[in-house]
Amino acid sequence: MAAASVTVVLWASAFVSIRDAGEHFSPGALALGRLLAGSAALALILAVRREGLPPRAAWPGIAVSGALWFGVYMVALNWGEQLVDAGTAAMVVNVGPMLIALLSGWLLKEGFPPMLVAGLCVAFAGAVVVGISTSDGGSSSLGGVLLCLLAAATYASGVVSQKPALAHASPLQATAYGCMTGAVLCLPFAGQLAGQLGDAPLSATANMVYLGVFPTALAFTTWAYALARTTAGKMGATTYAVPALVVLMSWAALGEVPETLTLVGGALCLAGVAVSRRRGTGRGAGVVAAGGRVPADGAASADPAREEKPC
Repeated sequence: MAAASVTVVLWASAFVSIRDAGEHFSPGALALGRLLAGSAALALILAVRREGLPPRAAWPGIAVSGALWFGVYMVALNWGEQLVDAGTAAMVVNVGPMLIALLSGWLLKEGFPPMLVAGLCVAFAGAVVVGISTSDGGSSSLGGVLLCLLAAATYASGVVSQKPALAHASPLQATAYGCMTGAVLCLPFAGQLAGQLGDAPLSATANMVYLGVFPTALAFTTWAYALARTTAGKMGATTYAVPALVVLMSWAALGEVPETLTLVGGALCLAGVAVSRRRGTGRGAGVVAAGGRVPADGAASADPAREEKPC
């Protein structure tokens, strides 16, 4: 829960930084700069911890999650948010946790615990309320909506792909090599990044580096650490706390006073997360034992010693 909380707070803070950096960097250039900063930070930590390459069995999941979640997702999200208002983007992208629950229940055999499903429904309703209350009422671009849907789909697919890899690789390895995979995929935007760095103010460049080091390198590692110890469906539901935190952070950092409807939506998001984390009797309610994680399917962990190793 502590690791998941760090992830949620840092991902929420990313929206404030993206708002500034996105005014000076194109979607692909911003994604590449963020991934390069994150890869550099993660490579340094790998060297300090002397963690080598992940086992061969982990590479398929790392490669797929790196290409979809770190690569396509970040470009699609940056691009889509330039074509639709923030409220519409929030509503569309928040389809992601619902897709995670469906895909993990089907492909990872986590099942569909009633409390998780109920929590997802409540939290998604809250995300919709937040989106409606923050929408500017203008017409949204069809292309922008499709890009946000692509971001939601690649986010969900990346999470479901990463989960099996964590049975073989450490959270740090899965995050570092996934981030590097995404950076390689975004290299075609290197020319744009180089050209825009010279024109961007220092604050925008600093925000891009912040996005790479904290919401990417640190938050994705704590995410992987938590994901290795619970189900993908529950972790996806946890991210519904992000819209509520974004409202509070925008209020504190940018002076954007939320409307009453926005606060109600944020409260629903948090309530849905709380409901989804309640332990039910349905299939797929993975538990944490004293010696490590017990997967949702009841099988023993492939490497119990790894479960106790801090990230």
